[in-house]
Amino acid sequence: MSNIAIQIDHLSKMYRLGVINNGVLFRDIQTWIALKRGKEDPHSRIGENKYNGDKDHFWALKDLTLDIKQGDRLGIIGKNGAGKSTLLKILSRITAPTEGTVKIKGKIASLLEVGTGFHGELTGRENIYLNGAILGMRKRQIDEKLDSIIDFCGIEQHIDTPVKRYSSGMYVRLAFAVAAHLDSDILIADEVLAVGDAEFQKKALGKMQDLSTAEGRTVLFVSHNMGAVEKLCNCGILLDKGELKFNSVIKETIEKYVMEQDLSPQESLAEIKKRDGNGILRFTKIEFIDNNNIIRDTFKTGEDLVIKLFFEYTAEIEKCINSQIDIGINDSFNIRVSWLSTSIYTDKFDFKKKYICFKIKKLLLMEGIYNFNLYCDTNLGLADYMVNVCKLKIIFDDFWGTGRRTSSDNLGYYVPDFELE
Repeated sequence: MSNIAIQIDHLSKMYRLGVINNGVLFRDIQTWIALKRGKEDPHSRIGENKYNGDKDHFWALKDLTLDIKQGDRLGIIGKNGAGKSTLLKILSRITAPTEGTVKIKGKIASLLEVGTGFHGELTGRENIYLNGAILGMRKRQIDEKLDSIIDFCGIEQHIDTPVKRYSSGMYVRLAFAVAAHLDSDILIADEVLAVGDAEFQKKALGKMQDLSTAEGRTVLFVSHNMGAVEKLCNCGILLDKGELKFNSVIKETIEKYVMEQDLSPQESLAEIKKRDGNGILRFTKIEFIDNNNIIRDTFKTGEDLVIKLFFEYTAEIEKCINSQIDIGINDSFNIRVSWLSTSIYTDKFDFKKKYICFKIKKLLLMEGIYNFNLYCDTNLGLADYMVNVCKLKIIFDDFWGTGRRTSSDNLGYYVPDFELE
């Protein structure tokens, strides 16, 4: 294996739906013996269409082949149900593969679930010894590292309190601190930072990076937080329905993942019935246009963007003294991150064209999918108001020329530099 830490060869995992194992003890024993000998499960289905599944089976992993080098920080990304946790469980020897082989060079420390191996009645200190023993550490080793573990997790005041009184954040701090200080060659972490605060996430990512760069350990990291994945990992794989779809440096893998997220088909704005307003102006269509006058639904951070918004109106609109059109941009959590309005360009707003263009210079939105709210208000009352009418996908780019993408910092709320046409 030379410098290969983990060698995965044609790995597959099949689960049966609604039943456990093969349903017959004799067949279960045959399957167990075959897997122990490194042979194919005699009761797994064969044939060129075996990965298609049926009503009683599904493949969590399908014919996965991958080499992971020693010292790599591998980000494993994909949608829910892609097979990420199944892969880590097989590598951690929690479950056995249906087909294929895995060769591992070195000792593994796994952190797959928060607080696994903790006993609620024991104190944090006692659980350090218990969890360390489960992960393969001797008492002498734990004694030597006890102070650094307690210092790292940052809960010194509560270390002699039973962990049943800990919050989920305190649990993950303690569990991660033990796993990170284990003398292992490979560290596997599955969404362990999901309940940690921002300070601890930064500390934990720094620790995993140090383990890899300074100590030469291999790190396998699963997270839906693309910013955290990009900060930590140097390479990545993309899983989809159990299959390996992409394998490259982490920047390209994240970009591939974001690009392949499906945007729901855009419904004609004129046909949307869920809207408020008196109808003297109604939005009919929205387009996202690049510098080459091409309509797209995906842009990179730092690109110029033209939002062309079409509308129709009645004669009543000519009686309006004051009116404005606003566009609210919300992130995937429905939090407002940006806003565009004609209120600052009242002299350029002409209803007779039946469209308006917001020309944005260098759009500074982070990676993600954004929803748009449309709003038109007049002195005669609300004309039209629509929520989440369309989506725009933003992917990272090295806009700042630093060699890093803008995922590193939250750009927060901002008003783009734009003009009206």
